[in-house]
Amino acid sequence: VQLQASGGGLVQAGGSLRLSCTASGRMFGAYGMGWFRQAPGMERELAAAISWSGISTYYADSVKGRFNISRDNEKNTLYLLMNNLEPEDSAIYYCAAHKYALLGIDMDEYTTWGQGTLVTVSS
Repeated sequence: VQLQASGGGLVQAGGSLRLSCTASGRMFGAYGMGWFRQAPGMERELAAAISWSGISTYYADSVKGRFNISRDNEKNTLYLLMNNLEPEDSAIYYCAAHKYALLGIDMDEYTTWGQGTLVTVSS
């Protein structure tokens, strides 16, 4: 599977953005998916993850209650709806495919990565 992330941009604090990740190639619906983010000078971290079916989800404590991860397997697309954005959410956001179908929180188990989309939240 190949991944293409989009939807980043500049938004004021308190605003919203929806990121999309379009997959091409082998069976998107067969893999768990995740959204990672990396701020300047910081390590890449998992923001949210979702199982192949969409039934199971995971959120980092820092985004819980504000972000929502979802997927449409018929459209081969992963989404991340980000509400009530904070300056601390500014980062490059990457979508990634897990090597298995289940939800995963270990970054080392994500084997395919998109190119990233930049999110900047101004105060």
